[in-house]
Amino acid sequence: MSGIARLAVLVAVLLLLPGASVGSAQPAWPSVTHGVVVGDVTARSAVLWARADRAATMNVRLSAGPHRPVARVRVRAADDFTGSVALRGLRASTHYTYRVWFTSGQGASGRGPEVRGTFRTAPRAADAAEVKIAFGGDVAGQNVCRDAAEGFPILNTIRSRQPDVFVGLGDMIYADNACDAGGRYGNTQVGGLGIAADLPGFWAHWRYSRDDPASKVLLRGIGYVGVWDDHEVVNDFGPLTDAPTSAPYTGAHLLRLGLEAFLDYTPIASSRETPKRLYRALRWGKHVELFVLDTRQYRDANAALDSATRPKTMLGREQLTWLKERLAASDATWKVIVSSVPISIPTGFPTANGRDGWANFDQTTGFEHELLDILRFMQAHGISKPVWITTDVHFAEVFRYRPFPDDPSFTVHELATGPLNAGIFPNRDFDATLNPERLFFHGPAKPEAVTSWEEAKRWFNFGELAVARDGRLTARIVDTAGTTLFSLELEP
Repeated sequence: MSGIARLAVLVAVLLLLPGASVGSAQPAWPSVTHGVVVGDVTARSAVLWARADRAATMNVRLSAGPHRPVARVRVRAADDFTGSVALRGLRASTHYTYRVWFTSGQGASGRGPEVRGTFRTAPRAADAAEVKIAFGGDVAGQNVCRDAAEGFPILNTIRSRQPDVFVGLGDMIYADNACDAGGRYGNTQVGGLGIAADLPGFWAHWRYSRDDPASKVLLRGIGYVGVWDDHEVVNDFGPLTDAPTSAPYTGAHLLRLGLEAFLDYTPIASSRETPKRLYRALRWGKHVELFVLDTRQYRDANAALDSATRPKTMLGREQLTWLKERLAASDATWKVIVSSVPISIPTGFPTANGRDGWANFDQTTGFEHELLDILRFMQAHGISKPVWITTDVHFAEVFRYRPFPDDPSFTVHELATGPLNAGIFPNRDFDATLNPERLFFHGPAKPEAVTSWEEAKRWFNFGELAVARDGRLTARIVDTAGTTLFSLELEP
């Protein structure tokens, strides 16, 4: 073979490699590729995540002095070169600076460039401290993906408000949606992303979102709480409904693959005994405790009927027991329930497949009996003002509930937010079971009313909980421009 022919073959092979292009070569040493994320921050611990461009050793050093040891972990192709390091023995209410780099071996050989970032540990449970929590979901769905010029612009807005924590409430990827170069609202996007039907496909969706510049900047400077919902796998899935058959699907079960990819890309504190458990509680000072639910992994089928004699479960027995025990044990001023699915807004598509959220609405296929059981438990234990933060519905709505006529002082507030950056689908229907009072609605008259990217950004939104030292809680809904659309102050 001539030298020219050999060169042509080499170029052809390079062009077949993912992400390869003529004139670009892999750096000599391994690099951080998709930013750094610090998850599940507590007063004493955190979990730091990063990804490399090849098999390597991840190195992490905190700013607590030059003699603090470096934490290391190997990253492998089997995990898409992602890795997480558990950081323990931290000080409460402390700003930490970290450095992350990859090396080719276990030591300092072949050291790649550093990425630096910061996070603040939570206050101690006894400390009456100010805390600000931002939250939202629904990212890159319905071909409303990364704008070619702006990426996910609302993430810059969240960062500008300097929260301590950002809760990614679910649908942080849309594995069952594609992203094309031409967006739903007429803008030019970062395209080339297909529907995920295997593990590499799920990884590709996570890389797509993590590669957004605004996402990288936001997540390297605050604590992150990762939650999954249905589109991290496939629409409205549960363990009994995770095997679609229409192309590109093959009828194979996808829950395991979606969960594996979620855990590969989401730093979550776990133990050897419960390595895939996503429900957990996170305390932030005297006034706030987050109770993060997994509404997917243990649920009954959506199409099953819900009745007083045979109530359905969304949480599963073990998670429900855990939730009650943790609620009863908590002395936090505000118990914040993190639920990816809403309380009273009807969800589930097509409706013939049953309801996907808590509400029945026009069917008997919701999960209302389990919800009522949870609320009755709260009432019986003196938890009179729980706050629920939810997403999934692609518009913002705030409710106040007085579910029990025998105790009108027991109130529940729900802030349903989103999308952060996805299709906009307003729905003014809601279930009346809990005696709801709608305090706020933010959405266009109908989906078809949104015809441009600039219009869509007006409807993108996120939520915010700001708790003062004296325990007063201010709940807000904020849009892409940083305008506060709704504000509600609650007394402890």
